[in-house]
Amino acid sequence: NKFPKTSGINAEYGDEYSFIFKRSSTLYGRRSCKIISTVCSMFTSHYLFNWNKHFKDPLIYPPSFDARVVLYPTVRDVRNYFNWRQADCHINNLYNTCFWELVQKGNLSNSEAEKRLNGTFSSDKNEILFSEFGMNYNDLSEIFRKGSTIIWNQSKSENGRTRKVLKLLTCDIIGDSFWDDHALYLDTAVTDQM
Repeated sequence: NKFPKTSGINAEYGDEYSFIFKRSSTLYGRRSCKIISTVCSMFTSHYLFNWNKHFKDPLIYPPSFDARVVLYPTVRDVRNYFNWRQADCHINNLYNTCFWELVQKGNLSNSEAEKRLNGTFSSDKNEILFSEFGMNYNDLSEIFRKGSTIIWNQSKSENGRTRKVLKLLTCDIIGDSFWDDHALYLDTAVTDQM
């Protein structure tokens, strides 16, 4: 749980963390400095508070995060930004997966692995992984290839009441189906501005 229900945040996506606020949000009077400082502070606090739930090793250095607010004029611009974030996650993970296979199993030094990958395309990295390490990149879990998306979703409780719950997704957000399936929760139902 990275953010409380009262925060006005509708979704996040990240290998970096990007948050969608409803267009109608009046959180902190829409003052960007207040939103930035509060979200960044809350995120950092939750990150530190929950570290031991996910990792065995203690933190060696305190984390720090930067933040910015960007106002996109249309739903299409928001989608394009998140599409780019997911594509970037894939590119970075493919590079890092190949790099560490070369270092850990191929016995290359960090600088040798970096030099080997310099100027390569995705197809080259996929070929290295498959031909040298027997790894099909597409068999990796979607969370690594596509990142994670957390959205507020409606859920029925045992007593039949509907409530908002956080839902973790590791799916394609570049295509239309994600946005169509979650338009109500993402405040992207108005498509005439796209």
